[in-house]
Amino acid sequence: MTNYWHPDMFAKAWVFSSRHHHGQTYGGTVEGEQVEYINHIASVAMEVIWALQANPEANSALAVQCALLHDTIEDTSASYEMIAAEFGQDVADGVLALSKDDSLSDKEEKMRDSLRRIRQQPHEIWMVKMADRITNLYHPPHYWNNEKILAYRDEAQIIHRELHTADAGLAQRLQEKIDAYPQFLRV
Repeated sequence: MTNYWHPDMFAKAWVFSSRHHHGQTYGGTVEGEQVEYINHIASVAMEVIWALQANPEANSALAVQCALLHDTIEDTSASYEMIAAEFGQDVADGVLALSKDDSLSDKEEKMRDSLRRIRQQPHEIWMVKMADRITNLYHPPHYWNNEKILAYRDEAQIIHRELHTADAGLAQRLQEKIDAYPQFLRV
């Protein structure tokens, strides 16, 4: 497998992700608005591709595929084995590391476990996690209260602290989003 992403590889991962996320939505920024979940997937991939421009030594094929597939194990019927068969073990390992362990009941424990597993992966997986949180900080769902907004910002700061060395551009964008997030607090 090449270390550089290619449109055919992107298309294969995009179609797989689109099929598995079909029909999924998430709460938009306006009350009652629902947005197709695949928009989040595209945003994460866009953030990763942007960062790869300044990081030519990165394994862009791994980064882009994991960006497109990052929520398939966690949020769809896709399994580790399916991803390994279609995209290889490195991609499957990356997607699995990016998936929360739902057998853990405590939210903070899930975060610690997730970051521990991500840190055991190549930096490209760290990049995907930072890109994921960047896109999640674009705007909070309309139904979040101030406490949830601040808690989410604090989680983002932990992600930044743990993963910032993977990519300077994504680390800077993540910190900018964290710093700007209080603008969404309700008065």
